[in-house]
Amino acid sequence: MTTSAAPAPRQSLTVHSADGTRLHTEIHGPPQAPAVVLAHGWTCSTHLWHPLIDHLGDRLRLICYDQRGHGKSQAPRATGYHTGALADDLIAVMDTALHPGERAVVAGHSMGAMTVMAAADRPRFTARTAAALLASTGPSDLPRTSRVVPGAARSPRFATLAHRTLLTAPLPLGPRNRLTRAALHYATMADGADPAMVDLCTQMVHAVAPAPRARWGRVLAGLDLDRALGNLQAPTLVLAGTDDRLTPLVHAHRMARLLPDCRDVVEVPAAGHMTPLEAPDALARTLTELTDTHLPPRDRHEETA
Repeated sequence: MTTSAAPAPRQSLTVHSADGTRLHTEIHGPPQAPAVVLAHGWTCSTHLWHPLIDHLGDRLRLICYDQRGHGKSQAPRATGYHTGALADDLIAVMDTALHPGERAVVAGHSMGAMTVMAAADRPRFTARTAAALLASTGPSDLPRTSRVVPGAARSPRFATLAHRTLLTAPLPLGPRNRLTRAALHYATMADGADPAMVDLCTQMVHAVAPAPRARWGRVLAGLDLDRALGNLQAPTLVLAGTDDRLTPLVHAHRMARLLPDCRDVVEVPAAGHMTPLEAPDALARTLTELTDTHLPPRDRHEETA
């Protein structure tokens, strides 16, 4: 894959969440197409979805937004970092960007998928969600299960501490150079990842300020959404890269057992954690399957002039 110009949204919105936090939101694709709402992960932005928009932007209406403290969205007060706020943000975006009464496929990557889990017990989310995709994620126990630190399997206690430190350190990442790029490549993507996508990943991570990055990292370090998965009643697909060091494949199969209606676990060979960048074709196939199956023509919104 090679880089291309960033896809221009058909519409840009500023959505206000329940606590007033401003969320940058974009809508791509035909106005009458079935809707997919996309929630990105920790230290990413709407740029994460550019390869997917290139694949699907002419066939689906893709609604994406910057999580609070990321991209062009506002950073909240220090008390505004918790999974309930993530759920509030997702619901605010759905309420604003979807047509009245419209249902959508909701897809999240990493922390974005945790956002979907956190919203699962909200009636407004349930009413608007026809199906869900959880990509490259886990519901709990992230520091212990991660495999970013070499030798984690041999020394779980040390690995847990090291991974927790990596998540929560409020330190600047330093300049973008070959060393930081190589470190992010190792932590987030498979060895054979497209260099252009490694560059895009590096750009996104460096763009997040240290304070929001660390505050969300503390949320992820103590995450426990196991019970929340039991509230996700929508038909759900789980997708994961086989070489994911941040949220290893074991999470995908565990989530499949906890979900009320898991239709399949899609394993993407030779992909790391950044599946929307590493394997956009696999995500495109999965989302096309979900929209074709769960947003049949009679449920699709027919926009009037």
